[in-house]
Amino acid sequence: MEHLKAFVDEEEGVGVVEIILILVVLISLVLIFKNQLTSLVNSIFKKIVSQSNSV
Repeated sequence: MEHLKAFVDEEEGVGVVEIILILVVLISLVLIFKNQLTSLVNSIFKKIVSQSNSV
């Protein structure tokens, strides 16, 4: 029973490291493609505003 508890506790630490690595990758991608994402979001908002005026 103690081995099972130790295994579960050990896996939680790995989960935190994995989450941190995923966040680092996502933040890096956002920083790399910041200009493209900004222009995409702006064009989407412009389209939403123009189509909401027609409704």
